[in-house]
Amino acid sequence: MSQAPSNEPTSPSVPVITLAGMRACFTAAVVCDALDAEGYPRQSPRIRLEPLTTDGVLIGRCKTTLWADMAHNDPRPYELELRAVDSCRPDDVLICAAGGSMRSGVWGELLSTAARNAGCVGVVVDGAVRDVVRMRHMQFPAFAKGTVIYDSKDRQRVIDFDVPVEIDGVTFAPGDLVVADADGVVVVPRAVEGKVIRRAWEKVHAETEVREAIRNGMKATEAFQRYGVL
Repeated sequence: MSQAPSNEPTSPSVPVITLAGMRACFTAAVVCDALDAEGYPRQSPRIRLEPLTTDGVLIGRCKTTLWADMAHNDPRPYELELRAVDSCRPDDVLICAAGGSMRSGVWGELLSTAARNAGCVGVVVDGAVRDVVRMRHMQFPAFAKGTVIYDSKDRQRVIDFDVPVEIDGVTFAPGDLVVADADGVVVVPRAVEGKVIRRAWEKVHAETEVREAIRNGMKATEAFQRYGVL
């Protein structure tokens, strides 16, 4: 006996999805929705971290640094931040958890150059950066609250790295998947990464089908009732 046709959006079987594959089709919003569906509704900081140097999506693995403000001469300036940069691996995204401080620009062109040489694909700063024009010329993705012209020496320093850090109460752990674009930054815990990637992949393909239906004249209400995707 033949089955009645289903109104559910079709999606191809989920392949093994690499970071390159995710960069081709994922957005921060899609990944955030997938996290919601897995019961993780608080994986994106509710603060504006602007894409200051590139368009598009940044996807990689968290390489974490923890920053603190200071107001004294630093006898060993930049020590831990340089060690963190030098220990980057391919596809790392530097996470600079600076508590939202705008005391200095903790990231700039030279660190971007060194980080890229080590395989790093971008940086997310809960604070400020500088050398934006030069990073833009390099096409090195930098997300931050804004810019500050002051150097970090004797103003801010890394006090630890490769440890879990928080941005607006959201935990970024070393090796977690991080996705950032113009909509925001979202982090995927390792414990649910496989399930979230699968849901995001399926949602991307379902949205494509719904988009075509709406373009062909279907009302938004009918599209949601039929496909359950928005």
